[in-house]
Amino acid sequence: MQPPHDLPEKIGPYRVLGRLGEGGMGQVYLAASPSRRLVAVKMIRPELLDDPHWRARFRREVASARSVSGFYTAAVVDADPDAELPWLATQYIHGISLAEAVREKGPIPEQAACHLGAGLAEALIAIHRAEIVHRDLKPSNVLLAGDGPRVIDFGIARPLDARPLSRSTIVGTPAFMSPEQALGEAVTPASDVFSLGSTLVYAATGTAPFGTDRKTRGRIVHRAPDLTGLPDPLRGLVTLCLAKAPEERPTPEQVLTALSTLLDAHYGEEWLPSAVGELIGAQERTLAQLTAELTPPHE
Repeated sequence: MQPPHDLPEKIGPYRVLGRLGEGGMGQVYLAASPSRRLVAVKMIRPELLDDPHWRARFRREVASARSVSGFYTAAVVDADPDAELPWLATQYIHGISLAEAVREKGPIPEQAACHLGAGLAEALIAIHRAEIVHRDLKPSNVLLAGDGPRVIDFGIARPLDARPLSRSTIVGTPAFMSPEQALGEAVTPASDVFSLGSTLVYAATGTAPFGTDRKTRGRIVHRAPDLTGLPDPLRGLVTLCLAKAPEERPTPEQVLTALSTLLDAHYGEEWLPSAVGELIGAQERTLAQLTAELTPPHE
């Protein structure tokens, strides 16, 4: 989390405290409401607004995020897609991204990976119940919190009944997209299951199953995944998730059942490894410094 420096003072009614990150569409800020509730506010990049496509796309993101309810997603608090600089505020999750956790501390243990997979499956159930395909499930869009993972960022989510994009318009993150997405074909909820499988491989091994270079999309379509280092209890399920044919993949409900059975049989309730907990603790200390000024000394 980056402290205030060249940041907007306010976005809508929210006072900006720091920068949480950025993506292709915009910046994400930590902010506080007038009642001092913490939120994460995503604001679209000014240079994109000359193209009406981006404002329309942001409206779709707001609509998608608002339609999803579930414990393993971040709830929408407020939004103004028609503002001069459109923004979306969601519940602030006290955690760090899976990408940061693996980058800083290495792959997560087998037990934590099983808990992660179960949480992601439950998130996908909620997302698909809202008749949406996320299309960008990846480590940087998964937050690890003390009470479980959260799926964030509906920037390229699409309704189930949306018309397929043209083959020249392939969106998503190559290392974690499905074969049909890599080919520019229609995507279904099964595409998100493929991405879940790739994300679990990354979490448990530290590497994406099809690599991250310019040939990644070709390997996703034509090659078997590299599952080196993936713990045996996860290998069979992940292999099914990474089936090339969408109809051969399990549903999120089946993934959840399989991982819940595995957790009941072999593991306890402990979820986050201590090393990741330390990263969250360090972030919370930074958060405390940023928010200290919100409370006057006499309170």
